[in-house]
Amino acid sequence: MSAPGPTAGDPAQAPGNEEPRYEPAPGVGKLALWVLLFVLAAVVVVAGGVYFG
Repeated sequence: MSAPGPTAGDPAQAPGNEEPRYEPAPGVGKLALWVLLFVLAAVVVVAGGVYFG
């Protein structure tokens, strides 16, 4: 029998290197930037509704 292939939960293997590679976790600054962008968009929508309504 042949060796089983990688499953969906296995990390990607670097060619020529047997150590698994993992994606780095998103930074706190990037998360804060997305939250700030979402809040800014919500403020624009509410302010537009008040101004044009």
